[in-house]
Amino acid sequence: MPTTAAVALAFQAAFAVATAGALAAQDSAGVRADRVERSLLPVTRVHGRHYSPATIIERMRTYNVPAVSVAVIDGGRIAWARAYGWADVEHQRAATTTTIFQAASMSKPVTAIAALQLVESGSLWLDSSVNCSLHSWTVPMTELSAKHPVTLRELLTHTAGLTVHGFAGYAPGATLPTVPQLLDGLPPANSPAVRVETTPGTAWNYSGGGFMIVQLLLTDVTQQPFPDLLKRHVLDPMGMGNSAFEHPLAEEHRSVAALGYLANDSLVPGGFHVHPELAAAGLWTTPSDLGNWILAMQAAVRGDADALLTPAMAQAMMTPGLGGWGLGVQIRGSGDTAIFTHGGANVGYRAAFYGFVHRPSGVVVMTNGDAGAALVEEVVHAVAAEYGWPGFAPHVVTPAHLEPAIVHEWAGTYAQGTVRAIITADDDAPHIRLPGGQLPTTEPIEIVPLARDRFITVDGALTGRIVRDASGGIESINIGGTTFKRVQ
Repeated sequence: MPTTAAVALAFQAAFAVATAGALAAQDSAGVRADRVERSLLPVTRVHGRHYSPATIIERMRTYNVPAVSVAVIDGGRIAWARAYGWADVEHQRAATTTTIFQAASMSKPVTAIAALQLVESGSLWLDSSVNCSLHSWTVPMTELSAKHPVTLRELLTHTAGLTVHGFAGYAPGATLPTVPQLLDGLPPANSPAVRVETTPGTAWNYSGGGFMIVQLLLTDVTQQPFPDLLKRHVLDPMGMGNSAFEHPLAEEHRSVAALGYLANDSLVPGGFHVHPELAAAGLWTTPSDLGNWILAMQAAVRGDADALLTPAMAQAMMTPGLGGWGLGVQIRGSGDTAIFTHGGANVGYRAAFYGFVHRPSGVVVMTNGDAGAALVEEVVHAVAAEYGWPGFAPHVVTPAHLEPAIVHEWAGTYAQGTVRAIITADDDAPHIRLPGGQLPTTEPIEIVPLARDRFITVDGALTGRIVRDASGGIESINIGGTTFKRVQ
């Protein structure tokens, strides 16, 4: 099977599937797209260092990402869409603008629209206990939820105090759990039970498990299969004709699906994982379809007559609460510069969208690589720079000037279960190697000291902290919230 590096070299001549339909003829959009393709820069930059722009193809090679698909919204329409690389490396099936990718957690805001429509029709309530509407399962009552029952608003804003951040998915052909089995963590579910662990409404804690309750709530109330409900009430009205909440994927759709790839270039076994967690992670879609979703949300905020939500509900969705989250979306900035956004990360896929709340602009980027998150953000920032969008300044870090002996002290092997994190300090430039997909490359990556016991990877993907014992010796390191004990 060709490697991603070979693929990238083959595409140095700027292999690209250009904008669909009439957009291809619009020279100004094409010129701007060309500039974006050649203007990628790291989002995290070290103060004092020089950075030269790279092409999308070059950065695909850096991050071992076989395919990237992009859609840009400008002037209240999709101004251009392009795709690069291979949807299937082995069979050299090129990615196009109609290739579908796993949206992963970007499924959640699309699901939220259906829930809010039911609120507006009087079938659901934002601030009543969801147990009043659930029939096939109920949220187990605890001391924490006895006086503060879980509500739909809390589920949509990740403030319901629930467990289970995300889901790993299942191998194709595996026996899939029902939604109640998922919520109770019963076989064949491969995730723990979804339970209240903090008082609902008091803190923000991202919970994919909470959106599985939303999924069950929608099907219990409407008595409709979730994929049919979302197609009829959200996907079709929003012009998302290439999208489906479908797991396992139908054979006719598999031929237009981007297969998923791990950070080491290898194909995800079976091509991709299956996600019965439809509301949380189960949408297959394209950047252009998600661009239509963004346009529909902007229309609702404006109060357009044919919008799927009323202006009041759309504004409620875009109003940040705890953790900066609205109803299904994260909100950044305020006023004219406010942005609604969400990312997605399933095994073999990384993606993100950004839409302005009060401007007719936005961008969607989807990839089929485990190491695609950094590439997604580089493309987003290149688009933002081209169009002069506010709120997308690079993250500049200033390195701490440490004595070489301190940097060398960090060097060693650290373990968390079977995963080893290895820090080296050759020539006083520390690097870390962390297999398992936590970094955007399987090769050692430079870490930048921020203080005596703090560092950040040079791409900004992870921050780290040195943990010392009572005598001052290094006991462990904490990387991205995970503790690795020193073993050598």
